[in-house]
Amino acid sequence: MPTATGTAPAPRPHALHENWKPPVVGVCLLLPVGSDCLAIADLEGLIMLPAGTVDDGQTPEHAAQAVLPGPRSHLLNLRHVAVHEVQARRRKVITHILAAATAMTYDTVTALQYRDPRAVLRAIPTLQFLDQAPLSTRARTLAALQALATGTTAHLRTGFVGAQPPSGPMP
Repeated sequence: MPTATGTAPAPRPHALHENWKPPVVGVCLLLPVGSDCLAIADLEGLIMLPAGTVDDGQTPEHAAQAVLPGPRSHLLNLRHVAVHEVQARRRKVITHILAAATAMTYDTVTALQYRDPRAVLRAIPTLQFLDQAPLSTRARTLAALQALATGTTAHLRTGFVGAQPPSGPMP
């Protein structure tokens, strides 16, 4: 029976499984209604901020118009308030958050259409949304609301929130 002689090879450092696939890029809309509400998409009891995908070669601003198709969507004055990056196991997920620069009215919300016909757009109190939202959505929404109020753009990554994009690879 043959036996191995010599030393065993040194173990390789744990390689991260990053970016095997192209990133997934999405857009999310933060639409204040009045002074204390947000426009949300209600999909059969699942509430979320209106969201959609950003196709190759498409800007987040253009993709945002597709989230709320229809004649009134072009009236929204959207501003880029946050970028959220998450490194998933095999790809990066990037979400651009755009917000209406001015508060909407209840009538405007009910006149808009959502890209998914199963969902209904409605306005709910901001605190109620934050109570019901998952922790990651809550943090992203709070950072976006703060950026909207201060006129800045928030850059969020795992363990990082700031006004400037972080340099270097994601942890």
